[in-house]
Amino acid sequence: MRVLIAEDDFVTRKSLERLMQQYGECDEATTGKEAVDCFRMAWEEKKPYDLILLDIMMPDLDGQDALQQIRDYERSRGIVGFGETKVIMVSALDDPRNVVRAFYSGGASSYLVKPIREQKLYEELEKLGFNLKSI
Repeated sequence: MRVLIAEDDFVTRKSLERLMQQYGECDEATTGKEAVDCFRMAWEEKKPYDLILLDIMMPDLDGQDALQQIRDYERSRGIVGFGETKVIMVSALDDPRNVVRAFYSGGASSYLVKPIREQKLYEELEKLGFNLKSI
């Protein structure tokens, strides 16, 4: 599994990396723009990400707008539905407006509220079709 962790908070970013590194290669981005750039570069290298953990509140470009650019890029390449990269939005904001925007406007696969609990993250990954036991 190839994972992009897009999170500007150092502690949260390292915590997510610790949780995910046993399942595959993890890259990091600290801004929304950097996340989009990493995503595009991965496609150009023909090594796309299987999963993106994307913080909503980040500098340069927030996670909502970064997700929109990621989905636009996928659509421009004819990638829709099941073929899209799984994106879990990560946020300290547990308000319905952000959740609705992430799912219905942005096309998020899932939404988790910080602090991220290990068991909850793994449950979400299983729901998204990642078989963590075989990785």
